[in-house]
Amino acid sequence: MSLRPWRNIERRKSRQIMVGKVPVGGDAPVTVQTMTNTPTEDARATIDQIRRCEDAGADIIRVSCPDEPSTAALREIVRAAKVPIVADIHFHYKRALEAADAGAACLRINPGNIGSADRVAEVVRAAKANGCSIRIGVNAGSLEKDLLEKYGEPCPEALVESALDHIKLLQDHDFHEYKVAVKASDVFLAVSAYMGLAEAVDCPLHLGITEAGGLIGGTVKSAIGIGNLLWAGIGDTIRVSLSAEPEEEVRVGFEILKALGIRNRGVRVVSCPSCARQGFDVIRTVQTLEERLQHIRVPLSLSVLGCVVNGPGEARETDIGLTGGGAGKHMVYLSGVTDHTVQDADMVEHIVRLVEARAAEIEAAEAAQAEAAE
Repeated sequence: MSLRPWRNIERRKSRQIMVGKVPVGGDAPVTVQTMTNTPTEDARATIDQIRRCEDAGADIIRVSCPDEPSTAALREIVRAAKVPIVADIHFHYKRALEAADAGAACLRINPGNIGSADRVAEVVRAAKANGCSIRIGVNAGSLEKDLLEKYGEPCPEALVESALDHIKLLQDHDFHEYKVAVKASDVFLAVSAYMGLAEAVDCPLHLGITEAGGLIGGTVKSAIGIGNLLWAGIGDTIRVSLSAEPEEEVRVGFEILKALGIRNRGVRVVSCPSCARQGFDVIRTVQTLEERLQHIRVPLSLSVLGCVVNGPGEARETDIGLTGGGAGKHMVYLSGVTDHTVQDADMVEHIVRLVEARAAEIEAAEAAQAEAAE
């Protein structure tokens, strides 16, 4: 029996597919995706951006393939990437064939948008021959004319019907390695559509609030929409769509997962908003620590609070804690226990060293455990 039943999330049961070597759906971890924004034909620039996204923790990365130079560069990009690459194809079925042959792990298409049944059949054959999965991407901004005429406007029912129509095109060719997204920029519309689709199908669902906005506004909208669905147990892979660098999308995606306790990676920071009681500049300190600790992949918790009102209590719940004190001398907690003090001038460097040391200890212990299991 759970000690904290209010934290329990009962995840929707979906069947599992593979995107390259990454499982999506079933009991696999919820994966975090992003998309490059460099010209794909510029393989070097695209690979450099992919590398930054990989360092941020991306599990899967999507690359747009609108033309032949893009799919020609894709082979080099796929070889260089450490994570599976999804080729984003909108209308040109030949780009899907080229991308599959170039090594894409997944094709992002709408089967109904790429032409005749014969063309859909060709894409399915190419996907099967190359071990590609397919992501059906329904978007409120590009619904089929007949559905807009039927429903009058983009609505949850229209998005779900579009998704089911596209699914049938794949199933008619005995293809079942697909996941589906029903995205909208309207949070209410997207959440309702995903909830309806989750009841209608058993395939993995790719979550996202499309065209969410800039870093702050888009993060808020995505956290509300994606977070709402994940809390309800819906979703197997997520992409946070921001008008920001793709590595920021990855970081926000992980923060959403961390906030729900679904998946932990890196340092989870608990910090106060600061006030006149603060013993040090909390805002600047947290900004610096978050930047300095981006390279940490081991799940760790760090509390940074400006005074003793809530500082000791929060420190008891984190791996490492820092609480502001008087005369430039602050208290450091290790595993929830008061341990030592640190001066203002040494504070940031000291906390960085403590976190790095603790992360190294955890990694070493996990490696030893894995070796013993073998």
